[in-house]
Amino acid sequence: MKLSVCFLKAVRVLLACACTTALFSGCGSAPAAPAPAASSVEPAASAPASQDGQETEIRKIGIVQIMEHPSLNQIRESFLSELESLGYDSSKVEIDYKNANSEQSNLTSICQTFAGDKKDLIVAIATPSAQAAAAAAPEIPLVFSAVTDPVSAGLITNPEKPEGLITGTSDAIAVDQIFDLMEKLTPGVQTVGMIYNLGEDNSVSVINNAKAFCDANGIAYTEATVTNSSEVQQAALSLVGKCQAIFTPIDNTVASAMPVLSQVAIENKIPVYPGADSMVIDGGFATVGVDYILLGRQTAAMAAKILEGTPVSGVPVETLTEVSTIINQTTAEALGIEISQEILSNATVVE
Repeated sequence: MKLSVCFLKAVRVLLACACTTALFSGCGSAPAAPAPAASSVEPAASAPASQDGQETEIRKIGIVQIMEHPSLNQIRESFLSELESLGYDSSKVEIDYKNANSEQSNLTSICQTFAGDKKDLIVAIATPSAQAAAAAAPEIPLVFSAVTDPVSAGLITNPEKPEGLITGTSDAIAVDQIFDLMEKLTPGVQTVGMIYNLGEDNSVSVINNAKAFCDANGIAYTEATVTNSSEVQQAALSLVGKCQAIFTPIDNTVASAMPVLSQVAIENKIPVYPGADSMVIDGGFATVGVDYILLGRQTAAMAAKILEGTPVSGVPVETLTEVSTIINQTTAEALGIEISQEILSNATVVE
């Protein structure tokens, strides 16, 4: 009997110890799960961490361009390069570039997609791009580039203090500078032909300024309007015999068909004075124009300010003040025009 009592006591002690152990085990952490088997699936990417260990927000930028063109491409490329030099590389921004291939419907679709994607910023290159972005994505900050007259284009009313969420850079050139160059290089021009797309607000604004200059200086003018690039050749032919020189603004439609216009003009010994340096490179005779690489850099600096938190209203529209004379020497020779060394030495000469 005594042995049984002792045995029972021993059992009770063992049971008490087991319960105590279980109680403390329940208060501690759970035992580690076995390591998972190796997998070939890559883990989901996370936002990059900054120096203080916090995740860096990736800002989404949509870039929309009306067409492929040397001047517009220069703007885009220099914009991206300058933006990266300002610290906005692929670890901080996600770039979505779209080209509309000269189709208005494409512009609208692109900008609507940007709005649906909730981009943090839209960069619109050329007037039609900016107008489409302003209409389709009014809630997203918009920085335009190469918009000659943003007021006439209906984008803003006050360049010094932009209202809403729109600002950017202008490539405006005073037409009197181009007409002064015309008088220097081809004196005695009595009638100027003007070619432009009546549907581009940017072009209409510049043409109105050109007409005002001609009226004030006793120069006659005749015009030929186009709606698409396929009409440029016929428009140029319609001016043959009616003028001694042709002026065309920074018109996207005409620019895309500049080689055709240049060929007609050269064959008929008519110098063409376009609004952009790239149009001179494409066969135009001469112009006073802006450097589109600098314009792209300027646009990037403005975009960076907005990304850093500066209100759009605090980023005024900017116009390049640095301009230069551009002359196509090959075209000059084809036209039989001799240019003084003094003018050449102060110009950018292209072949």
